[in-house]
Amino acid sequence: MTKVFLFMWMCSSVPGNDCIKIPTPELQFNDLYDCTVYGYAHSEDIIVSLTREFVNKKEIYTKFACESHKIV
Repeated sequence: MTKVFLFMWMCSSVPGNDCIKIPTPELQFNDLYDCTVYGYAHSEDIIVSLTREFVNKKEIYTKFACESHKIV
C-alpha cells in the first residue's frame, strides 16, 4: 500500500531568514490529488491568518511537498 505524506514550510524572501518546517493538521493522504488540494488550501489558511503588514514586510510564503511512500 502506498500513502502520500505532506511536508510544509513557511518561508521568507528576506535575506538571512530560512524556511522552517511547520506542522499540518493532516499529514497522510490516500493519493497525490488529495494531498495537493489540501496543501494549497492549508497554505491559503496560513497566509490569511497572518496580517497583511507581516506578510509584506517579511515577504512570507509557504511551500509544500507531497511524497509517496510504501507502507508495509
